Amino acid sequence: MTLTFGIYPGGLLGDDHGIVHPALPDLPDRIADALDQLQGAGPALSVRAYQPFAVTSPQEPPTPADPQQYLGGGRGLDLVLPFREQSGQLDGWPEFVREAVRVHGPHLASLQICEEPNADLPVLDGSSPNVLNALVQGVVAAKEEARALGHTIAVGFNAVPTFDPADTFWSDLAALADERFLAELDYVGLDFFPDVFRPIAADQLAAAVTGILTAFRRTDLPKAAIPDTVPIRICENGWPTGPDRPEHRQAEVLDTVVRTVAALADDLNIDSVTRSSPCVTPTPAPTASSTTSASCATTTRPNRPSRPTGASSPKSETGRSRSGDSSACRCPSAAQRRDPVYV
Repeated sequence: MTLTFGIYPGGLLGDDHGIVHPALPDLPDRIADALDQLQGAGPALSVRAYQPFAVTSPQEPPTPADPQQYLGGGRGLDLVLPFREQSGQLDGWPEFVREAVRVHGPHLASLQICEEPNADLPVLDGSSPNVLNALVQGVVAAKEEARALGHTIAVGFNAVPTFDPADTFWSDLAALADERFLAELDYVGLDFFPDVFRPIAADQLAAAVTGILTAFRRTDLPKAAIPDTVPIRICENGWPTGPDRPEHRQAEVLDTVVRTVAALADDLNIDSVTRSSPCVTPTPAPTASSTTSASCATTTRPNRPSRPTGASSPKSETGRSRSGDSSACRCPSAAQRRDPVYV
């Protein structure tokens, strides 16, 4: 199986309370140059972007601004529509999803509905009331609009690993996931960040990745009646650099994760990998042209709760990470460097 890769190229940074100020501005010319370098001779590269929905809640800005300026040359848009309406009201949500398909449709490679709906943290969708209904309605609305316009768009959602046996997210989703929803679902994404907040020895990393992915496919997804024919996507994954976190170790972790995912791709039906890191140079990361039978995607996202490297609170181990290339955006200070983790 050929893996697909991409990158979130924005400069917005978030913490437990929202946007970190001053927000670092995007540098479009440098972002475009960095994307060209990352893609190399590869035929495709996805550009990830976030466009949150809220009506009565404070509106988070889309990021990066105007993502279509970074497309072309085989690059498609991987758009995420977080559901951030804290009232839980769905008024306007299906139309918001349909409008995103109408505006971005010709450029959309994929559309993710909601952002980590099983992560109950203040700036993630798991904290939004009624998020499961938003998820189901959003997937159906997106596919209906795409068909009506003649667009071929992969529509899905993402989640984080579940370690609590009492967690009911997947069974609750099963209660809402009727045949129509399952027929429209093109993928399910997994966000996980091994060896970030919970150290993993280098010789155990591949086994840890294997265990997480296998449990996601064999244990979690069946609880929601999601069949093996629906591909898994590694939507967000990474390892942050910073003090006592050298780039060569980042490269080693990324290499192990990507190779492990590639080895499991056929058995577990995995079709893409996304990397997420707050401040990295392009050298250590494999590019589309240097990874055989794969195009490598590095994505990050805004406004995730964050803790300093080494923090151990399980409720906060999902730090929002930032840009993928230091030539494309300005890196946050050492005090701001965060990365999500779920293993």
